[in-house]
Amino acid sequence: MARQFGLVFQFSRPLREAFVELGADLAKFNGDDSWSVPMTGSYVIDRRGMIRYANINPDHTVRPEPAELVKAVRAAAG
Repeated sequence: MARQFGLVFQFSRPLREAFVELGADLAKFNGDDSWSVPMTGSYVIDRRGMIRYANINPDHTVRPEPAELVKAVRAAAG
């Protein structure tokens, strides 16, 4: 699903090599050689299926503030 929406982080060759050197073989873990992972994301979707809020970041440590999400949910609810 993430790939269909273009929400995949693709590892560069130097990053791949660093991971393997550290003993973290993502290809083995994922069972393929894509060296990609889905990006984290937060979405608010209204009752009609419309996306009212989206926050996507390749850095999994960067997340929206909870108050920002609550505001988006309230706005989508009307």
